[in-house]
Amino acid sequence: MSRLNANLLLLLTAVIWGSSFIAQKLGGQHVSTLTFTASRFLLGALVVLPLAWREMRRMGFPRHHLPGMVLIGVMLFCGSSMQQMGVSHTSVTNAGFITGLYVPLVPVIGFLALRQRVHPVIWPAAALCLAGTWLLSGGGGLDFSSGDLWVLGSSVFWACQVILVGRMAVRSGAPMVMAFVQFAVSGLIAGLLCLTEAQPFAGASDALPEIAYVGILSVGLAFTLQSVTQQFTPAADAAVILSGETVFSAVGGVLVMGDRLDGVKLTGCAAILAAMLMVQLVPGLASSLLRRRSRVSG
Repeated sequence: MSRLNANLLLLLTAVIWGSSFIAQKLGGQHVSTLTFTASRFLLGALVVLPLAWREMRRMGFPRHHLPGMVLIGVMLFCGSSMQQMGVSHTSVTNAGFITGLYVPLVPVIGFLALRQRVHPVIWPAAALCLAGTWLLSGGGGLDFSSGDLWVLGSSVFWACQVILVGRMAVRSGAPMVMAFVQFAVSGLIAGLLCLTEAQPFAGASDALPEIAYVGILSVGLAFTLQSVTQQFTPAADAAVILSGETVFSAVGGVLVMGDRLDGVKLTGCAAILAAMLMVQLVPGLASSLLRRRSRVSG
């Protein structure tokens, strides 16, 4: 897969994730955070199981990579459950904005913890993305509610998940197995914890459409696309492209939830789009210029 095709599929992932904030908001009105999280990831695991089984039959089960895959599942559970808790107590637009804060965290955590080097364009692109998400929030100070704080905490785990998926996707060479394991681990942790609640399945029938949408599309399709495409795109690049979910969540908030986008918020959307284009185009243009200069000097 070319880097361009991988980035386009990551953009599709961002579209699905952005639209899923609406389903999370609506589904959270009927069931608890843990029930919703367990349902969506166990359903996603079932969706991807045939592909994972086929991959295991072809190349075997990558047992020595299992601990890393389980760790990704733990990060996924922490990020998704905290985000779900927050979405239930804040607006779709705010949730999308605050989740987008994981973008500048990815290169920072990757450099500090793993000494990962990134293309220089990532730093201004991440800063532009951060500025865009701030403008998308209205360009003023956010009045942080408890929901906003939950989503803010989730952004740290999302950053770790993106970094770990990038490393494990390249090392294991088994993206479908990795996707299945992380979904199953996240779903099982949430499922076991939700059994401690008084009525864990109360309202589940009312939330079935939202659970199906998020489980099949957001988890089964989008997270699997992430697992596949991050073999071909660095984690920092992927984070900037995936930040497009902030824009799509805002658009969904306008169309479905009645949120409003004024000139400032539209400027924020444009800034995030510019950041994504920088990540996609600048490295290629720089490499092309270097090759031309080497040919001329040669």
